[in-house]
Amino acid sequence: MTYHPKSDFIAIMMERGYLADCTDYQGLDEALMVPGRPAYIGYDATAKSLHVGHLLNIMMLRWFQKTGHKPITLMGGGTTKVGDPSFRSDERPLLTPAAIDDNIASMKNVFAKYLAYGDGASDAIMLNNAEWLDDLNYLEFLRDIGRHFSVNRMLSFESVKSRLDREQSLSFLEFNYMILQAYDFLELNRRYGCILQMGGSDQWGNIINGIDLTRRVLDHEIYGLTSPLLTTSDGRKMGKSQGGAMWLNADMLSPYEFWQFWRNTTDADVGRFLKLYTELPVDECDRLAALAGSEINEAKIILANEVTALCHGAEAAAAAEATAREVFEKGGIGDDLPTLDLTAAEVAEGISIVQVIVRAGLAKSGKEAKRLIAENGARMDDAPLTDAGLMLDAAALSSPIKLTAGKKRHALVKLAG
Repeated sequence: MTYHPKSDFIAIMMERGYLADCTDYQGLDEALMVPGRPAYIGYDATAKSLHVGHLLNIMMLRWFQKTGHKPITLMGGGTTKVGDPSFRSDERPLLTPAAIDDNIASMKNVFAKYLAYGDGASDAIMLNNAEWLDDLNYLEFLRDIGRHFSVNRMLSFESVKSRLDREQSLSFLEFNYMILQAYDFLELNRRYGCILQMGGSDQWGNIINGIDLTRRVLDHEIYGLTSPLLTTSDGRKMGKSQGGAMWLNADMLSPYEFWQFWRNTTDADVGRFLKLYTELPVDECDRLAALAGSEINEAKIILANEVTALCHGAEAAAAAEATAREVFEKGGIGDDLPTLDLTAAEVAEGISIVQVIVRAGLAKSGKEAKRLIAENGARMDDAPLTDAGLMLDAAALSSPIKLTAGKKRHALVKLAG
């Protein structure tokens, strides 16, 4: 697309690779020439932490604020009670209101690292859609809002079609989700003058619904903008690893493991990730991406440091790098490695190495741990681990043991106390 933006925000979105599609490039670009415009992204409160898969859109909100506009983080206190069916193969488990509130409180801590909240023109605000969804009158809602939705059109959306094509059940509860999300956009426009909804490209249909509904009910011009759904160059979904989700909360994933995730980026992804997940100038991102051989590893360390500093602070990033250099370059045991503390009672009669590998988070099951050992993928204190029947006792753990899975995943095992 050859469009030359006037607004700083659209220019950054295009230059750094955040943009998949927009409902009206020119209209939105001109609207964003006025400072302090509100835009929102919605987050369902299905877990206590956001993960790396959310980070792209959080960075979009951060750039939105840095270019003089007002980000809205909309927490789905209401919609989480229903569940988003988008591109899921099954229905989400339903959470209690108390669990939803706990999750929102925990997620707030992450947003505050990236956005400045307050009462100023470009300060972020956090809202909860339970504010307007909890007290809806069903009959009034059907009459005033439901009449604007065509079931034929809703059935044509890819997220719905994919479930129906696979003959997987799509409950009426979930089918209502897209109407509620559209209603969110209408209410945010009515209450806060919000002119833009952003999200991943899988949200395109939901965003279009909200724009259509707001035009029909309020006759207001609003916009939608989507980011690409990222996969790594080897085809994995962004934010997933062998160890599970890459959480943004430090109490769910240590800053060292978070740093390590970025340090392990494949060569082909370094330039793209620097542009999307850091604030380094674009020409510097391009220069680092062009490095070859062992030099690309220094670019990966810069990527890991920059992303970790944003999420966990500069001190955590520096500590993670120091630990990594200690472990990788000097063969030592870093202070910051994920650690499994075993009690004297647990090792009194010995504990199997297979169980320890699983509990240290280096394998998901005993079967996977045994396969890791059989395929020569496990090491103990940097020596190959070949005996899946090995038992560790208090004497073996008189000093900490370093376990390694593959080339890059490490953990410490030691006696507590």
